Amino acid sequence: MSNTIQERSLEKIRLGVLTFFLCQGLCFASWASRIPDIKDALQVSDTFIWGLILFMIPVGKFLAIPLAGYTVSKFGSRIMVQISILGYALSLFLIGISSDVYVLGTCLFLFGIFWNLTDISLNTQAIGIEKIFGKTIMGSFHGAWSLAACVGAVVGFAMINFQIPHAYHFTGILALIVLSWLFNKSALQTDIKTAPVAEVKNTEEVVQKKKSRMPELVLIQLGLIGLFALIVESAMFDWGGVYFESIVKAPKSLQIGFLVFMIMMTTGRFLTNKAYQLFGKQRTIQIAGALIFVGMFISALFPSIVLCSLGFMLVGLGISCMVPTIYSVVGEKSKMPTSIALTILSTISFVGSLIAPLLIGSISHTLNMKYAYIVVGILGLIIVALTTFTNAMKEEKKTT
Repeated sequence: MSNTIQERSLEKIRLGVLTFFLCQGLCFASWASRIPDIKDALQVSDTFIWGLILFMIPVGKFLAIPLAGYTVSKFGSRIMVQISILGYALSLFLIGISSDVYVLGTCLFLFGIFWNLTDISLNTQAIGIEKIFGKTIMGSFHGAWSLAACVGAVVGFAMINFQIPHAYHFTGILALIVLSWLFNKSALQTDIKTAPVAEVKNTEEVVQKKKSRMPELVLIQLGLIGLFALIVESAMFDWGGVYFESIVKAPKSLQIGFLVFMIMMTTGRFLTNKAYQLFGKQRTIQIAGALIFVGMFISALFPSIVLCSLGFMLVGLGISCMVPTIYSVVGEKSKMPTSIALTILSTISFVGSLIAPLLIGSISHTLNMKYAYIVVGILGLIIVALTTFTNAMKEEKKTT
């Protein structure tokens, strides 16, 4: 009987934390699905100028990295998840009521800050829950994020077709997230402290110090993979809708690029653990990089609604496993506190977020957005090379 009660309690905790991933995904997709509408509403036609505006998000995310590491370490992920998710939803609301590009840029900066605070605090919480369960369940959390993002894309698509202003759309999302926070905040757990363990295992700590270079090397390798993956994500998240509008020339009723991308990304997230069992984590990332390469090139070379949608689907399937795999390996291999390890990983990988809007915007302005997508497609091959010729994935595969 007690075991049954304990299982129910654990499941309640898991579902509560999973709900916060749902909120984060819904908040993100609400923004991403309305990017073309916001761009048109503010009459921004220059792709380089739009790239500069979008650049405010990664600037906020990047500057929030040390803040996230400090606040999560000091106050714990349980408190920071609550602060960050409410700030994330509020900044989305402010984006919806922005009246000019300067106000929008400021709101996007805040959106980026709370985005990263949510990422670090929520994944720290998830890794702690994963340790409580004693098995890999990170894929389910990120799957929930993708599922909510997929739902958010569907809702955004419906809002566009029913011509509902994005300000009303974002207000509804804010209200929904506040309600979810009220009902699920009790499920959040206090972070597991690692200091007492280190004090008990003094001899083991000496051995770990001798091996301290290896975890740092793993974080660098994983961070580089994450860097290129985030450029790919930015190409799809921030520019996918614009691509269908300006390159594919799809009518609003058929601007389904972001939607089909999110559907396949969601599907891939829920298949990630199965992929690990069949191929191992290294081979899974290699296949994912190849799918990104093929999908991007199809989208760039054949910009019709059908073929471009197919390309977006392949990229969605490829990118789906990147973040959960990297975060899972950090949880397994890093000897540092989880929040600090994730902060180091983010410091490296989020350079990709800084590069992406300027890279894609400048190439699109100088040449054409199709060429920008070709460049991003080549990054899929670089991910394959990094996964093949570095030790992080190889060593992780040996331990599974």
